[in-house]
This record gives sequence, structure tokens and C-alpha cells, in this order.
Amino acid sequence: MLTIQEETSPTSFKAELAIQASRPIYNSSEETVLFNHIDRDITFIYEQYQPLIFSRNSFNDNLSHVLSFYAYIIIGMDYDSFSLLGGEKYFQTAQEIMNSVPENAAAANKGWRSLDGNRNRYWIIENILSPRVRPYREAIYEYHRQALDIMVDDVSKGRTTIVSALEKIANVNQAYPNSMIIQMFNNTKSQEIVEIFKRGTLAEQDKVIQLMSRVDPANASKYRQIK
Repeated sequence: MLTIQEETSPTSFKAELAIQASRPIYNSSEETVLFNHIDRDITFIYEQYQPLIFSRNSFNDNLSHVLSFYAYIIIGMDYDSFSLLGGEKYFQTAQEIMNSVPENAAAANKGWRSLDGNRNRYWIIENILSPRVRPYREAIYEYHRQALDIMVDDVSKGRTTIVSALEKIANVNQAYPNSMIIQMFNNTKSQEIVEIFKRGTLAEQDKVIQLMSRVDPANASKYRQIK
């Protein structure tokens, strides 16, 4: 959802973009959220009836580029959740979209450069494609395809696999402290993890509370609700 925050001229706008993407859980009527993020650095020029044009290798306008970037991030995350590192080519396309922003356009429209802050589009794709984050993406596959998707038939095995996936995510958090991708995982999955492990064994509950209190210390009190 694009929310206009300021109209700086009749055709120039500042906005926030709230993005949420989900995918179905196998053999279930439920869905799980893959991506839950707010981009607060959206600036664009738009005239009525202007078409939004996608191009992966050339820059037409900032709004088209931002929407294209996030479309490929979402597709990549969806594929990563169904097959091991399955989203790679889509993430590479998102990186190509980012790299095609000219320097003058990047300077005029925040969010495309590392110097614009440590929580923006640049860091999303940098994190996702970083070798240090590869175990995180493996964990995402395990969490969704090898755990959530089997829990209708074997809830105990699913929870065990999720604990293993959370251990990998904790290791990535240790190897790459304060990474944006871990924060995004916390924002997206914290409540789901709490609900899953409210029905876990005492050993699983203790382990998850310990792991997630390290990975997401700001929400440590939330994870204690598991017990």
C-alpha cells in the first residue's frame, strides 16, 4: 500500500510503501507471511495517466523502479521458501534493477545507496546475496518447505525442523550482527513463532526462547509468552 505523506508539487510526492507478501501452507487453508516491510523513503514524480514501465537495465522513473525491485524481492522470497536457494535469479534481477539507477537519480531518491542509511533497498539485496547470509536462506527453506508444509501430518517433526532453522538464523545473526535481513525476519515471523511453540515441548520452548531472545532482544518479552 502506497501512502502519500507529502505533496511537494502537483506532480512530486513523498510516500511510504507498506509491503506484505504471504504464501499458502501445504495441505492447509492457512497462509504464512514471507515479507512484511515498510519503505519510508519513497519519492517520485507522477502525472495523471502516466504508465509505469518496468525495465531491469534502464531507469525510467523512481516509482516504477521501486515497485519492480520489491516485486522481484517478493518472487525471490517465495521461490526460496519452496526450493533451496530457488529465488537466486530473482534476487539477482532485483540487484540489476538497483544497479541500473543512475547516480543523479539515486542522489535525488533515497534508498538505493549504502550511504542513505543501514535499513534500505541497498541493504535488503546486499544482505540477501551476501555469502554470510546463505545459511539464513537455507533456514528459510527448511522453516517453510520442510517444517510448516508438513505440520498438518507431523507437527512434532515440523517443530523440530523449525528449531534447527532458528539455530541457523541465530548463527547468521552472530556472523553478521545487526543485519537488515534478520530484523525483517523478526518483524515478519515473531508472532508466528510464539504461536507455534506455545504447543511445543518444554525443551523446545526453552530452546526457542533462548535463541530468539538472542536474535531479537527487543522482543524478548514476547518470546517468554511461549511458556
